[in-house]
Amino acid sequence: MVDVDTGRFTVCVFQDGQWARKGIDALRRAGLAAESISIITKESPEAGALIEETLGAHAERIETSATGPLLAMGPLLAALQGPNRDFAKLGLSGTLRRVGFQAHDGRIFETLTARGGVLVSVHSEPRAADALAVMHSYGGGNAAIGAWTGRV
Repeated sequence: MVDVDTGRFTVCVFQDGQWARKGIDALRRAGLAAESISIITKESPEAGALIEETLGAHAERIETSATGPLLAMGPLLAALQGPNRDFAKLGLSGTLRRVGFQAHDGRIFETLTARGGVLVSVHSEPRAADALAVMHSYGGGNAAIGAWTGRV
C-alpha cells in the first residue's frame, strides 16, 4: 500500500449533475464542510454551474488523454496534482494511488467520469464513514474510502 500523508478521502461517482447536487446537498446537511468537498467532472456549462453553485468558485480546467477536458475543484485535486502537477498527464487512474486507492479503483473512477459521471470526494477522516453512508444513500456509485483503517 502506498504511504498516504494527504489524509483520507471518501470518493464516489454520481451518474450525473442532478444526482451529484442531491448528494452534495445531503453531505452539507450532514455537517460536512464545503471546503472538504471536491468535484471532478467532464467539462460542460452544466458542470461549471454545478461546481460554482455548490462549492462557490470557478473550477480548474484540466485536459487528460483518458477523459478529455475536465473541470475540477477541491482538496482532492490538490492531492492528485502532486508535487509535479502531473494529474493532466497521468489522469485519475495514475494519481488516485496518492490518496490510498488501488490502481484498478482509479481506472474505474476514470472510466465512470469519462462516461459523464460526476466524481465527488470528501476529505475528512473523522467523518469518512458518515460521508460514505450519505454517498451510498444518494446514489453515489463505487463509493469507497481510500486507505481507511477505521471501522464502519
